[in-house]
Amino acid sequence: MPVESGSSATARQVKQKRKAHTISIRRTNSTEQERVTSQREMLEGQGAMMSAVCEEVCGQSVEDSKLPPSIRQTLLELFGQIEREFENLYIENIELRREIETLNDRLTAEGQTVDGGDLSKGQLKAKASHSTSQLSQKLKTTYKASTSKIVSSFKTTTSRAVCQLVKEYIGHRDGIWDVSVTRLQPVVLGTASADHTAMLWSIETGKCLLKYVGHAGSVNSIKFHPSEQVALTASGDQTAHIWRYIVQLPTPQPVIDTNQMSGEEEVDFSDKDEADGDAELPSESPTIRVPSTTLKSHQGVVIAADWLVGGKQVVTASWDRTANLYDVETSELVHSLTGHDQELTHCCTHPTQRLVVTSSRDTTFRLWDFRDPSIHSVNVFQGHTDTVTSAVFTVGDNVVSGSDDRTVKVWDLKNMRSPIATIRTDSAVNRISVSVSQRIIALPHDNRQVRLFDMSGVRLTRLPRSNRQGHRRMVCCTAWSEDNPTCNLFSCGFDRQAIGWNINIPALLQEK
Repeated sequence: MPVESGSSATARQVKQKRKAHTISIRRTNSTEQERVTSQREMLEGQGAMMSAVCEEVCGQSVEDSKLPPSIRQTLLELFGQIEREFENLYIENIELRREIETLNDRLTAEGQTVDGGDLSKGQLKAKASHSTSQLSQKLKTTYKASTSKIVSSFKTTTSRAVCQLVKEYIGHRDGIWDVSVTRLQPVVLGTASADHTAMLWSIETGKCLLKYVGHAGSVNSIKFHPSEQVALTASGDQTAHIWRYIVQLPTPQPVIDTNQMSGEEEVDFSDKDEADGDAELPSESPTIRVPSTTLKSHQGVVIAADWLVGGKQVVTASWDRTANLYDVETSELVHSLTGHDQELTHCCTHPTQRLVVTSSRDTTFRLWDFRDPSIHSVNVFQGHTDTVTSAVFTVGDNVVSGSDDRTVKVWDLKNMRSPIATIRTDSAVNRISVSVSQRIIALPHDNRQVRLFDMSGVRLTRLPRSNRQGHRRMVCCTAWSEDNPTCNLFSCGFDRQAIGWNINIPALLQEK
């Protein structure tokens, strides 16, 4: 029997090892092919599932669907985008698998040793695992993006359905700081601007009815007397003015039923109003140049002013860190309210009680109680971490405060140790307002948005905004008008315009 030499035995061992390695590589290739087949089946199944969902949601007959045609069409487009994304991911996955197969074939052709083969096999597994991880991450990202588009589409459609831009009031030559609505007939809109003027507007027609030019500085706020045709304005000229006005409303134009308008018609309507506003010349309207009363005693900018209940006294807030209480008839200073460590930003009075709340850059707001003539108590509240831009009363026993720390807090006057609700937003909040009858909070933001919340902190909607409608710069203030059938919410901003909105409150609360 012949005996093998040492070299022959070594050659046979190497040959067996190479054969074993080739079988291992082939098994790896077979496993990879099975994974590709499984991946294809999974993606095809997901594509079929997405198509089925699309057909289930959007493919039903018009008679059976309760969705408006515009929403159904939007859903069809979004599901189509999702399907295309899955197709792209499927193609990318096939290319990755082809690269893996090519690498396996190359390694097999090179005929590496067992150790080298094991190393390459480990590298292949790592690469395959990494590719699978990348695919999984892409699928998750696509799903989240598509879902976000669907949710955003629903929110936009909802906001358009319950919030309609009705009128734009254009005529100021600089930003508008404040907006207010009269409490008695005739109901008019008032605006206070950095162009040193205040204007009164017809709500229905958008025409400027009167201009007040008595201030020598920016007009920072405007408030109307509760029972007389008298306005109160605060200015950067360190004074507050009280002036009487008489306006005659123009003949109202026919009001278009905004509830029957589509989104495209709404944009066209707002554009028409803007053109009409540009055509009006505020310089042609009557002008008041001298106030009936001037309130002087501040040593800095008067940033806000308001009437106390009854209209016999007013309170002013200033950058000199004080708030002053004046007698309207004599224009004398009754009390100087001191205590804030930095400039005041706003002041507000209670609608039925002798209470005043002042806010400041020192991150606090203070509650001043004048119900007892002999005792004037004050409470300090430290609920924010940045400038308190405004604090306002509601008809009930609540105070709502807004801040540059991007939060709004609702407080109970009976227990103000901690807020009963906190609203967190993505932008600084400016001068807020609360609907008297519905208790809805309107938040104007630095990022040009206006959002509506209820008193428990639940977000109701966002006013629609695009390149063709809405505010184009910071929104400074909002104001509700409870009884006006045309517009029940107004906003103003540093884009030199005020906007009148029609909020379908029953529909808004029903969606809640």
